[in-house]
Amino acid sequence: MARFFMAGTNIKGGMAVIRGRDAEHVRVLRLRPGEDLIICDGEGTDYRCRLVYADKEQAEAEVVEVVRCPAEPSVKVTLLCGLPKGDRVDYIIQKGVEAGAFEILFFNCERCVARPETPEKKLERWQRIAEEAAKQSGRGIIPQVGWAGEFSQALDVAVKKELGLFMYETGEREALNAVLEEHKHAADMAIITGPEGGFAEFEAKLAKICGLHVCSMGERILRCETAPIVALTAAMYATGNLA
Repeated sequence: MARFFMAGTNIKGGMAVIRGRDAEHVRVLRLRPGEDLIICDGEGTDYRCRLVYADKEQAEAEVVEVVRCPAEPSVKVTLLCGLPKGDRVDYIIQKGVEAGAFEILFFNCERCVARPETPEKKLERWQRIAEEAAKQSGRGIIPQVGWAGEFSQALDVAVKKELGLFMYETGEREALNAVLEEHKHAADMAIITGPEGGFAEFEAKLAKICGLHVCSMGERILRCETAPIVALTAAMYATGNLA
């Protein structure tokens, strides 16, 4: 079923009026009067609607039912990823949104190969990727994508969560499944993963000093675009959001 977020949409008196880019999308999808669609308010509420009228300027739909979006996880997970090169960023955003991330932030650290001077210029494009992934996967929100800044700022975000996980590939670590089992009722958590070259040893030590759980995901070395999605999926499973 076609899904739209509230931007450009007015709902009044049981009718939804869709304008702008979403109205054009209705036309591109060739939706006909009588067909169903969903309009989401971006805060977890779905308006199940039936299309009444559409042209290239606007569309109108009757609201049939108002329900909570069933696809939103009970836990809010912030992914914090060392900035990778090229389209790996796009992959992390797309798959992170599909897997249930609440927020995705990128940061600079010791072994980052990609070091854009003005990453903020990329945010608009990154957010569009998140929006399309949210529509495709039936999310009730559009997860925010942002730039956390330097490594210390990423740690500052993580320590404010109920559970902070730092994924590291060597040394003394806790088993991820054991930590998640102990905190399976957490309301929010942060997962920090590294760039192509992983984390420097001093960064892992700093994360531990800050009180984060330095965790292992087993003996396999995962690519920088794979690790955040695997850790996020494990978190969704442990918290009952992957049944």
